[in-house]
Amino acid sequence: MRVTRVSDLVTAKYTVLGWHVRDIVSTARQPREAHVSLERYPGMQQDELGIWSSPSGARVGWFKDPDGNTLSVTQF
Repeated sequence: MRVTRVSDLVTAKYTVLGWHVRDIVSTARQPREAHVSLERYPGMQQDELGIWSSPSGARVGWFKDPDGNTLSVTQF
């Protein structure tokens, strides 16, 4: 983990933290039960859960934390 001190705290426009998961579908359903949905991005082909399949075959889902930061889960 890397921690950086900043002078102004602003919401990042990129993923700030991500986890590798074994089963992204199961992982994506857990936040939905808590009324948290995966983010949807224009121009990206995402499935019904909001999971994107990258050209490499990795499957990725993004969600926001309570402060609006983007977090991700990825299945390789």
